[in-house]
Amino acid sequence: MNNQIIDQLVEIVGKKHVLHTPEDLAVYSYDGTFAEGLPDVVVLPASTEEVSQVVKVAAANQIPIIARGMASGLAAGSIPVTSGGIVVSLTRMNKILEIDTQNATVRAEAGVITAILQAEVEKTGLFYPPDPSSIKHSTIGGNIACNAGGPRCLKYGVTGDYVLGLKVVLADGQVLETGGKPIKDVTGYDLKSLFTGSEGTLGIITEALLRLVAKPRYAKTALAEFASLDDASRTVNAILLAGIVPATLELMDQTALTCIEEAMHLGLNTDLGASLIIETDGTDEQTVLSEIEACARICEETGAQTVKMAKNETERANLWRARRSISPALARRSPNKLGEDITVPRSAIPEVVKLLRGISAKYGLQIVIFGHAGDGNLHPNILFDKRDPEQWKAVEQMVAEIFDAALSVGGTLSGEHGVGVLKRPYLEKALGPISVTVQRSIKQALDPQNILNPGKMFIS
Repeated sequence: MNNQIIDQLVEIVGKKHVLHTPEDLAVYSYDGTFAEGLPDVVVLPASTEEVSQVVKVAAANQIPIIARGMASGLAAGSIPVTSGGIVVSLTRMNKILEIDTQNATVRAEAGVITAILQAEVEKTGLFYPPDPSSIKHSTIGGNIACNAGGPRCLKYGVTGDYVLGLKVVLADGQVLETGGKPIKDVTGYDLKSLFTGSEGTLGIITEALLRLVAKPRYAKTALAEFASLDDASRTVNAILLAGIVPATLELMDQTALTCIEEAMHLGLNTDLGASLIIETDGTDEQTVLSEIEACARICEETGAQTVKMAKNETERANLWRARRSISPALARRSPNKLGEDITVPRSAIPEVVKLLRGISAKYGLQIVIFGHAGDGNLHPNILFDKRDPEQWKAVEQMVAEIFDAALSVGGTLSGEHGVGVLKRPYLEKALGPISVTVQRSIKQALDPQNILNPGKMFIS
């Protein structure tokens, strides 16, 4: 990148916030995957206006521009994959601008850490439910860009269900404001939903208006232990068919449990096929208790060896520490892992679990199964050593078969990680050519120069 463009960027955001040494660029060349791509320059703006000016420079010079939060993504969606370009890191834009208790909304900049936003709104008695596993380091902007989920999606829904309005910088630098505080708004196209889940390919989200709900006063958590992964997966549907909607219903197989226990020593029983973490919550203590007790009875009827109720907040917190520690704990088993996030109809979970185990056996590489089983969002993680070319070749074949398994039962490629780079070869198979053509048309209309996060979602 020539010095003239560097100088323009420095003029916009200041010299301190334009990074272009090899050491700095390396830091911004990867995300939560093993994919890498080196940018030409990194810019850290402090306002929507600065983002707009940076985008105008990129547009005038036809330079790719990639929005980035805390880079916890698992689809290689925030790294340059074409030819360098400008990475726009939004981490300096980390202010909570307003908490409106009367209308139960919060307005925040894109770089606010999700857990920080949750903690602040809970001080007012309100609640922001979306809770991705990366909650302590992922940003609101990144969550919206990928339409992130989390354990509480079963009862409360995904990030997109809480987006009331967005401020977005378009590909020519114009600033679009869409949505607002009214609960009902069907005036024109639903543009806030168009940008939610668009992975930075249609615009750069700089600010969000989010819906809040009343904070649950009570929560009860249980750990159900099963000798068989099949029994655990069948239990998920049994609970939901009984008319109970827990706040969370999480599945962990034996390998996940073993890795967690080896890493954290929480006293988990690893001589099991699988466990379910079940949590109910609400404003009425008796109702919450009745629901968790009903879930426990169903677990026992469907084959649970034991059902353990968390006796206090410490035990409850330990269960959630265990669940949120699965991904890093798997590093104890192999040098690399590829974490997918297929979503299938809940009734198909037992069938898909069997298919995943068959794929693992076929290629001789372990697939660890865990995820948000209550809403059908499974995270099959392949454990392997990328230094071994044969293993890497097997992984590529396994991924294709994992997606085929999901699609064969009416499922889809992703429930919360997005498409990014890793899933783009399978997009048309999942959606069909007409859907992909329509989406390409939207991309062309909003980004005719293809400078916004190019190479993501679509093959070309």
